[in-house]
Amino acid sequence: MKQCGLDEAGRGPVIGPMVIALVCGDASEIAGLGVKDSKLLSPSRREALFPAIKEIADCVEVRIVSVAEINTEMQQFTMNEIEHSRYLDLIMKVKYPAYVDAFDVNAERLETRLSRESGHEVHAMHRADSIYAVVSAASIIAKVTRDRLVREIAMEFGDFGSGYPSDPRTIEFLKTCIANRIDVSGIVRTEWITWKRLQSAGMQKDLGANYTRIK
Repeated sequence: MKQCGLDEAGRGPVIGPMVIALVCGDASEIAGLGVKDSKLLSPSRREALFPAIKEIADCVEVRIVSVAEINTEMQQFTMNEIEHSRYLDLIMKVKYPAYVDAFDVNAERLETRLSRESGHEVHAMHRADSIYAVVSAASIIAKVTRDRLVREIAMEFGDFGSGYPSDPRTIEFLKTCIANRIDVSGIVRTEWITWKRLQSAGMQKDLGANYTRIK
C-alpha cells in the first residue's frame, strides 16, 4: 500500500532550525527496514536508516525552516501556523494518502484543515510516528537532517548542548553569549520566551554593574 508520511524535528529548541520531512512509498517495504520513531533509535541507527529510506522510497522531500524564518514569521504567526504552511506545501505534492504526526493539540482539527486546504486525503494523529512506518521514516529523515545542521552550528560556535531550553548546557551557552555580547541572532530563536528572559536578566545585570561602578 502506497502512503506518505510527514513529521518534524526541532520544533521546540531555542537554537537551530526546524526540519519537516515527507516520505512516500510502499508502507510494507518501508516497515521492512525496521523504522520506528526516531527518538527510539540511536544516532548510529538513524544514520544507517537514512540512506536506506531514501533508496527505497518513491519520494523524500525536506523543508528546512531556518532560524531567520522562524524569527521573522513569529512576529506575526504562531509556531503552529508556521508549521502548517510547510506541511501544506509538502502535502500539495503527494499522490497517496498522507499521514501526519499532529503538531496541533487538536489532531482532528488539523486533519480537517489540511484535507480541505490541500484537496488530498490526510490523516493526522498524535504519535503517528509510532503507528505508521512512513511517518517513522519521515521522523528519521527530519531528525538526521537537523542533527547534521546542528553539528555544523556547534563547529562554528562551540558546544551548546542539545539546543533545548531544558538543557543546562544550552542555557549556560546563551548566558555566556549575552554576557559577552556575542551575536548569535543567526542561530537563536530570538522570539522564544527562553531567549527573551535570559536577555532581560542579562540587561538587568548590566544595569546593576553600571550602577555599582558609578557609585
